[in-house]
Amino acid sequence: MNTFLVPTNSVHVSATLCDYLIDRVDEDDTVHAINSQVGGDETTADDIRDGEDALNAVKSRLGAVTTVETHQFVRGNDPATDVLSYAEEIDADEIVIGIRKRNPTGKLLFGSVAQRILLNADRPMAVIPRAEY
Repeated sequence: MNTFLVPTNSVHVSATLCDYLIDRVDEDDTVHAINSQVGGDETTADDIRDGEDALNAVKSRLGAVTTVETHQFVRGNDPATDVLSYAEEIDADEIVIGIRKRNPTGKLLFGSVAQRILLNADRPMAVIPRAEY
């Protein structure tokens, strides 16, 4: 029985992560899919809708195979903080994240949620390359 944490911010990310997980999960496992939005002026109605769609994609792809719980957080935290604290809260056995190539300027200006998770996680991770859309 394993507990997987799947942070996602788009339907495309969800599809990529589900492609990886579909052969790894069984009926005794639990997948926690989360979407984290900062909230306030930094989050639009479209951001909330896209997050909900991303979560629904995980539930529809993996729900017939295993238990899927979905959570959208809008509580003022940056996404990396939400992922790491929720991983601890549910005692996740593995965090499954998607990464994409970023140019050095993009990293410098905007940082990388995946990088902060990778550098600060205290549990096993699967890092899945994301296709560019």
